[in-house]
Amino acid sequence: MSQPPRRPRTLNDARTEAEAAFKKVTAKPVEAPPKRQALPGVKEMVSLRIDQAVLEHFQEGGPGWQDRINAALRKAAGLDG
Repeated sequence: MSQPPRRPRTLNDARTEAEAAFKKVTAKPVEAPPKRQALPGVKEMVSLRIDQAVLEHFQEGGPGWQDRINAALRKAAGLDG
């Protein structure tokens, strides 16, 4: 005894239409958070993984090593003309 083949669900059946209507009235629109404007000269705290040798090189000069890394990165990025 074989069973008759199942009828494939069509996109226009009542259940699909009801689900779509329900989602339309109950779903909250997804809004992306507004992008923050970058202020000139303001630094942002980040976590960065660098080689130990690179860190030691910049720290050898004493205090201000983070500023020296920032200056080197700006130069490498072509931001200091």
